[in-house]
Amino acid sequence: MVNHNNMNLTKEKEIDAHSSTKTQSSQPKEDGMDFKALFEQSLNQLQYGDIARGKVVQVKDDRVMVDVGWKTEGYIPATELKDAQGNMNISVGDEIDVFIDKRDSEGSLVLSKDKASKLKIWEDIKNACENNILIEGVVVEKVKGGLSVDIGITAFLPGSQIDVRPVKDLDKFVGQTMDFNVLKYDRKRNNVVLSRRSIVALEREAEKKDILKSIQEGNVVEGVIKNITDYGVFIDLGGIDGLLHVTDISWGRIAKPSENFRKGEKIHTKVLSFDAEKERVSLGLKQLMDNPWEKITERYPVGSIVEGKAVNLTDYGVFVELESGVEGLVHISEMYWTREIKHPSKVLSIGETIKVMVLEVNPETKRVSLSLKQTTPNPWEKLKEKYPVGTIVKGVVRNITNFGVFVGIEEKIDGLIHVSDISWKHRVTHPSEFFKKGQEIEAVVLNVDVENEKFSLGIKQIEKNPWDDLSQRYALGSTVTGKITNFTDFGIFMEIEEGIEGLVHISEISQKRVKTSSELYSIGDTVSAVVKSIDPKSKKIRLSIKELEAPAPAPTSNQYINNTENIGSNLSQALADVKINNSQKGE
Repeated sequence: MVNHNNMNLTKEKEIDAHSSTKTQSSQPKEDGMDFKALFEQSLNQLQYGDIARGKVVQVKDDRVMVDVGWKTEGYIPATELKDAQGNMNISVGDEIDVFIDKRDSEGSLVLSKDKASKLKIWEDIKNACENNILIEGVVVEKVKGGLSVDIGITAFLPGSQIDVRPVKDLDKFVGQTMDFNVLKYDRKRNNVVLSRRSIVALEREAEKKDILKSIQEGNVVEGVIKNITDYGVFIDLGGIDGLLHVTDISWGRIAKPSENFRKGEKIHTKVLSFDAEKERVSLGLKQLMDNPWEKITERYPVGSIVEGKAVNLTDYGVFVELESGVEGLVHISEMYWTREIKHPSKVLSIGETIKVMVLEVNPETKRVSLSLKQTTPNPWEKLKEKYPVGTIVKGVVRNITNFGVFVGIEEKIDGLIHVSDISWKHRVTHPSEFFKKGQEIEAVVLNVDVENEKFSLGIKQIEKNPWDDLSQRYALGSTVTGKITNFTDFGIFMEIEEGIEGLVHISEISQKRVKTSSELYSIGDTVSAVVKSIDPKSKKIRLSIKELEAPAPAPTSNQYINNTENIGSNLSQALADVKINNSQKGE
C-alpha cells in the first residue's frame, strides 16, 4: 500500500490535548477546574467516528484494551486482531490506529481496528485517484469481465484495463502483486475501479527505447509470439514487433505456421533487417541453423539409396523428407515398375518411412528427384530375357479397348495385342467382336520395350501370312470364283477365299457402260473374275469380270471417243486405289 499521513491532524491534536488534560487531572485541582469539567472537555475533543492513535495496555482472550486518552480505556473485540489460525498478532505496548465506535450497554468504549483501516484505505484511494498516485494490490481471482484485486478492500480491474493489448489468459495474473491506477471510486456503493493500461504503456515505451537502441542486423533476440498468420509469425520483442516470415521459419516445408507455434511462447530469432524510422524488424529462425542445401550433393550422391519420410501426397507424386529442410519428389511414374496407380495415397500414407534412390540433385533450385521403383530390380529386364521375340505365351484377357486387347502374362504385367495384330484376313472394327474379359488366349511375343515398359503381342502372327503365297496360288490371268461382299461407288468387293477380298473396279465390271454396280449384281451373288494383279504388301487384289465376257465390237469411226473413255477409265481406277487405301487405313 502507498503510505500517507494520518487523515485528520486536527483530531490528533485534540487527542494530544486530551492526553495532556488527563495527565493534569491526576494533579490537585488548580485554576478552579474540577474533575467533572475535565471529563466533559475530553468528550468534546474526541467524537464518535474519529480515528485515534492508541496504545495496547492489556490483551485478553475476548478483547484487547487500548488507551486512547479518554477517561476510561476502550476495547477492541479480539476477533478483529486474530489471524486465520486464531493467533493474536498484537502485544501490550503496541500502538495502533483505532476507530472511536460507540459505548456498549455497560458504558465501555468500543473501538475498531477494522473500521479504522477501512476508513484510512478510502482516504488512500481518494488521494490516489485525485493525485494520480499508484496504489498497490494483490490479484485475488478471475471474475466476470476482469480481475478481483485486494487493495485493503476488494476492487475491480476490468479486462480492458489490464494491458494496452487484449489479454486472453487472465489466470496468469492471479496471485501477483502489482501497482494500479484508481480510475474511479464510490464509497457509498463500496466500489473501486482500477487500471494498469497507462502503467503498461509507460513500461513498454521504456522497453521500446531500450530495444531500438540495441537492435542490430545479425543480433539474436528473444521475444514472445504475439500473433500467428498464414504468412508468418509476429513476435513482441518488448515494445516493438518483429515479423518472422513463413519463408524464414525453416529450410524445409512449412504449410501453416500455426501448426508449429503457439501464442505466448518465447522464441529466439535472428534480426535480418531493421528500419528504425518505420520501426520494422524482419526476423529469421532458419538462419540460426546450418543451410542443409550446402554440400547437398555430397550427402546425397546420384544413385545412392536413402531413407526418408512421406510428408505430402499429390496427384503427381509424393514428397519425401530426407532431413530437416530437405525434401525430394518421387514422381508417380517412379513409384512402381508394373503397378499403375491413380494417386499415391492409394499405396502410401503421410508419415510412412520409405527407401528411395536419388536420381538428380539441384542445389540452386533446391530440388531432389527420387525414385521408389528403382530400389527394386527392373522386372521388364527379366521379362525380356524370359520371353524372346517369337515366344508363344498364354494369358487371360484383362481389358478390351477400341485399339486392342490387354492380356495378363505375368503378375501386374500385361501385354497388348494391337487391333492390327489380331487377324490377317478379317477386318476388325472392335476387338470385343472376337474377345471377352477373362478369356484365355494364346499370342506370340512381338517385342519387349524395357525403356518404355511395353509388352507387344500378336495373334495373327501365330499363323502364316496367307498373302505371302497368294500370288503362287492365283496366277495373273487365272480365273477365280467368289461371292460379292460389298458395293462401293468405285466397284465391287469380292471374297475369293475366307478373309481374302479382291476389288472389281467399276470399269472392269462389264464391257457395257455401268453407272452403279448394283444394276447387275446383289450382295451374296457368286461371280467369276480374272486376276489382273496381286500386291501382298498392301494386301490388294485387282479383278476383272468384263474380261470373261465376249470380245467387244470392232472399233468404229468414233475411236477418238472410245480412247477418251479408256483414259477416263484408267483415271477412275487410280482414284479407286486411293479410296481403297483410305478405306484400309480407316479414313
